[in-house]
Amino acid sequence: MLAVVIFRRFNLPPVLAYLFVGSLIGPHALNLMKDIHSAEYLAEFGVVFLMFSIGLEFSLPKLYAMKRIVFGLGLMQVAITMALVSVLIMLFGIGWQLAIALGGVFAMSSTAVLTKLLVERLQLDSPHGREVMGVLLFQDLAVVPLLVIIPSLTQPPEKLAMLLGVALLKAVVVLAVILVFGQRLMRKWFHFVARAKSSEVFVLNVLLITLSLATVTALAGLSLALGAFVAGMLISETEYKLQVEEDIKAFRDVLMGLFFVTIGVKLDLHVLVGLWWEILLALLALLVIKAVVVGLLSWRLGSSPGNAIRAGLWLCAGGEFGFVLLGEILRLPREIQQISLTVLVLSMLLAPFIVQYSERLVMRFVASEWLMRSMQLTKIAAQSMSAEKHAILCGFGRNGQYMARFLGQEGISYVALDLDPDRVHEAATGGENVVFGDVGRKEALVAAGLMRASVVIVTVSDTPLSEKILHHVQELRPDLPVVVRTADERDMERLSRAGAAEVVPEALEASLMLASHALVLVGVPVNRVLKRIRQTRSQRYSLLRGFYRGITDRDHDEDEEQQPRLHSVLLIPGAAAIGRTLDDLNLDELDCEVSAIRRRGIRAMEPAPETLLEEGDVVVVLGLPEGVSAAEERLLHK
Repeated sequence: MLAVVIFRRFNLPPVLAYLFVGSLIGPHALNLMKDIHSAEYLAEFGVVFLMFSIGLEFSLPKLYAMKRIVFGLGLMQVAITMALVSVLIMLFGIGWQLAIALGGVFAMSSTAVLTKLLVERLQLDSPHGREVMGVLLFQDLAVVPLLVIIPSLTQPPEKLAMLLGVALLKAVVVLAVILVFGQRLMRKWFHFVARAKSSEVFVLNVLLITLSLATVTALAGLSLALGAFVAGMLISETEYKLQVEEDIKAFRDVLMGLFFVTIGVKLDLHVLVGLWWEILLALLALLVIKAVVVGLLSWRLGSSPGNAIRAGLWLCAGGEFGFVLLGEILRLPREIQQISLTVLVLSMLLAPFIVQYSERLVMRFVASEWLMRSMQLTKIAAQSMSAEKHAILCGFGRNGQYMARFLGQEGISYVALDLDPDRVHEAATGGENVVFGDVGRKEALVAAGLMRASVVIVTVSDTPLSEKILHHVQELRPDLPVVVRTADERDMERLSRAGAAEVVPEALEASLMLASHALVLVGVPVNRVLKRIRQTRSQRYSLLRGFYRGITDRDHDEDEEQQPRLHSVLLIPGAAAIGRTLDDLNLDELDCEVSAIRRRGIRAMEPAPETLLEEGDVVVVLGLPEGVSAAEERLLHK
């Protein structure tokens, strides 16, 4: 667990932590794991649940929607990479059967690592992001036939054709029987189990189906993983898919971790030291071959040179399914096993760093990218040219679109930036003021009119991206308020320190709405409910803390009199506070605070204690009535 925490701290995949722990406790290092074979048997179930998860993600509509990428780029990538790697391995005197098996091992890329990186960088819907996901989807599917073929490839040549034919025939028959009868029975069976309304029974049912179908394929001479994949595929057609996904997540992650630990146990550092140059050569060959194959295929299929290079760099490393397939190769020579394991580990370790520097490499070697980037910024600037005192919406998903409607109702102009090309096209066609642009880039914010805007609203719940936006705003327009959305309250302080004028946690707002409806339904008066909601919000949000009192507030109850209020004090010529700092005034002893200062039309929220007050400033004081009166006296007369 400690290793996983440390690796996550450095933004490295947990898979590498498990491999590191395995190599550390294995017989070639500390030798803490005595019964390796028992651990391997248990870890095999990790592969079973991994394949089950892949089966759950199987979707015919998704495959059809991405068919050009999946069965075009994806199919050719796997086939050509396997062919090139196999030929290269055969040049070193290794038999063609083992060469093809290793070609399948190295053709895979890491679904877990690359998907996480795409989501973090908001590039899932970018052109190269779609290509990466399409290739990964085909690789996941390609694992299924490879699990059938690879064990047969290690048999003697005279038996190979017959064994391979028998294995494929078994696979077709078993899968046909399961799919034909399974689809009819699965939904009815899950309906029956769901009526028990027991989470324990539901989880046990999932385990029963998964392990039963895995056992059926194993008895047929095929792998356990193949049966698990089919089980997941059958359940994906039912309405219980999401519940099943959540229930098996803990089992899958723990057992997969154990699987990678057992892989790490096999790493022999003593052997690796003597084979360092072979490992380095194999690693460079893998990265170059896969990057060139994917890049050229992507370019030939219509991608721009920049996106083709991006796709190649993203997909050039190995993946976790490489370890799965490597375990299926029988009678693998020890040196080749060590080289293969190490190359896969090192390539996965390098993957995040290659992705990180991929953009710089593209900009360095593809001159047209500069022109495209310039045209994109020009388009954003043209869209925002007429806007003045407008809002900049960072993201145009559901929250961004709701925000745009509220702004439109109040007659406030806005410019929205989003990275989903389909969404931008649809919304722009519908008349929305939205353009394609990366809000994490300073140039895009400037082109959107940052220097003329009145507010920036981050509508996506992504703390690292929000911090990046806040950094750019603080650098260029420190006086500009930024409202940030976040998933919960954990990051409120972090984002406030980064410069956010207000941080809105989704969890808090959802709970407030749930509470308000529930209280009204159980008979609590609406006015009391609204009062509770306002009190809670005032404790969390500085912008909603207190209120400006008017003549219509005199009818409120006595308790309302003791609520914090806001009061504006204009520093007229000769006011006592002119030329003094907020720290000097020491309004804290009056149980008051300065909520904001408006100077020459610009409002600064939560000013610093060293802020020097000037003539004409409007000081907004927050406190109870007696404290506010005393604070006004000190600002003007003392």
